[in-house]
Amino acid sequence: MKSDLVDVSETKKNLVIEIPSEEVDGEIDRVTKDYGRAARIPGFRPGKVPLKVVKGRYRDQILHEVAHELVPRAVDEALRQHGVEPISTPDVDIHHLEVKEGQPLSFTASVDTVPPIDPGDYSEIQLRRHPTTVEPEAVAEALERLRQRAARFEPVEDRAVGEGDTLAVDLERRPIVDGAPGETEKHENVSLEMGAAVNPPGFDDQLTGMQAGEQKTFRVNYPADYQIQELAGTEVEYDVKIRAIRRRVVPPLDDDLAKEVSDADTVEKLREQVQEQLAKQAGREAERQLRQDLLKALGTKVTFEVPEVLVDRELNRRTEEFVRSLFEQGVDPRKAGIDWEAFRNEQRETAVDAVKATLVLDAVARREELAVSDEDLEREVASFAERTGRTPAAVRAQLEKDQELERVRTGMRRERSVDFLLSRVTIAAA
Repeated sequence: MKSDLVDVSETKKNLVIEIPSEEVDGEIDRVTKDYGRAARIPGFRPGKVPLKVVKGRYRDQILHEVAHELVPRAVDEALRQHGVEPISTPDVDIHHLEVKEGQPLSFTASVDTVPPIDPGDYSEIQLRRHPTTVEPEAVAEALERLRQRAARFEPVEDRAVGEGDTLAVDLERRPIVDGAPGETEKHENVSLEMGAAVNPPGFDDQLTGMQAGEQKTFRVNYPADYQIQELAGTEVEYDVKIRAIRRRVVPPLDDDLAKEVSDADTVEKLREQVQEQLAKQAGREAERQLRQDLLKALGTKVTFEVPEVLVDRELNRRTEEFVRSLFEQGVDPRKAGIDWEAFRNEQRETAVDAVKATLVLDAVARREELAVSDEDLEREVASFAERTGRTPAAVRAQLEKDQELERVRTGMRRERSVDFLLSRVTIAAA
């Protein structure tokens, strides 16, 4: 077999391959014999059909199978011969190949690859730690959030509905169609917060001043630019009965609150706990930022234009991750009105940067021989299984089914590259 390597660009190569005629003829004969053993042709006993007849009867199928057998083998051999490591399946227009007896088979395989990357001297990468100082204002804000979360609702019996109240109501709503009420939609004992942004326009004004036990019917006209498209420009009739009026009471910042929201028995100990938690959060955020800065610095070492196939792969990963997060929030991505093309375009620049960083991380792993053993992988699977409440066997089976197991191993190896680099680069204090 003959093959030539043609440089199209730094990241794209063409392999011009020629399979000799004798190899082509040998494969045609082998496939023809396979067909002959199974052929059922009137006038001939099974397995006794002359090969010439078999070739005439199944010519297209035989030549198609020959191409599918010869081409992948030839491409693999050419890749090894020229020392090219593809990052995706080589592209061959196999459907338009013309296989003929007595003639060599010539074709071109287009290959995406990346040139060798030299990570350079690690110590030349200079990073700076981000500050982890917790300001008093941050502690005060965290304590205030605890107060707000500990708020309770007390019944109001000596006055009418006012601003900031939370109501328990029975509610009926009817769309107005051609001036007449349509089908009634009923909701019993629902909670309604006065002043909430989700309340219909003018709703709070209608309820202000009502007493517990009172009932009122009124109509609401939704403006044409209302945020909920189904209601925009419509008129709806509401029938509301006030079951109860409650007011939100926020407890003071004292020892009783400390005991309620934590295991601290004084407000000063609660303050210390909050300070400690915020310091840990700041430390984790500083570490995350440091790793992000490292990846950004690594990306600058890639001076060539990264292959589009890698960028698309990263964009697909980010899209899948975003879709999963929507489902976890109870949002159906198909009904969220997301412009997916715009989403991918917005993510493109960061995706390119991420690809560049991972290419350097992989180069570091090769240089330093950082590997992830099968035992390491099994421990990672077991850890993930424990976090998700599943068995390791179930997690592994799902990863194998989704062909994700090697991606997990690759991710672990890259994390080891990051840890290795952080122990070698120059890091200045905050």
